[in-house]
Parts: sequence; C-alpha cells; structure tokens
Amino acid sequence: MPKTIHTDRHRKLRALLVARRKAAGLTQPVLARKLGKPPSFVAKYELGDRRLDLLEFLEIAEAIGFDPHRFIRDLNRP
Repeated sequence: MPKTIHTDRHRKLRALLVARRKAAGLTQPVLARKLGKPPSFVAKYELGDRRLDLLEFLEIAEAIGFDPHRFIRDLNRP
C-alpha cells in the first residue's frame, strides 16, 4: 500500500491547494510570509514532500481566504 502522501486523493488535495493559492493571486513566498513560515514550507507541501496537519490546513485556508468546509466537499467529489 502506498504511503498516504502519494495517493490519488493526496495529489488532488495538493492540486486544490495550489489552485486556491493561485486563484487568490498569491505566490508561494507571499503565502509563506502570511503564514509566518519559510517559503520551503509551502513548496514542500505543494510538492508532496511534507504532510499537513489539520491546524496547518486551517491556517492555510484562512491565509488564502477559502472556506475549508467547501474545500473538503470539493476534495470528496469524484
């Protein structure tokens, strides 16, 4: 069984996060600054080199400006 960070669902999660960031007009470095993190933080989770915990996900949603509930619904759509 592949690690969960390499599953289709996790790839979709990353793609949705990247799409939301870009739709908000944010670059990785700008989002990282808003989060108070180094730019590598954003790059690593977007590339699948790092897993996010729930609180980090919620901080990202707030920084980008998307509804985490709607995001989860989108993630669960086929």
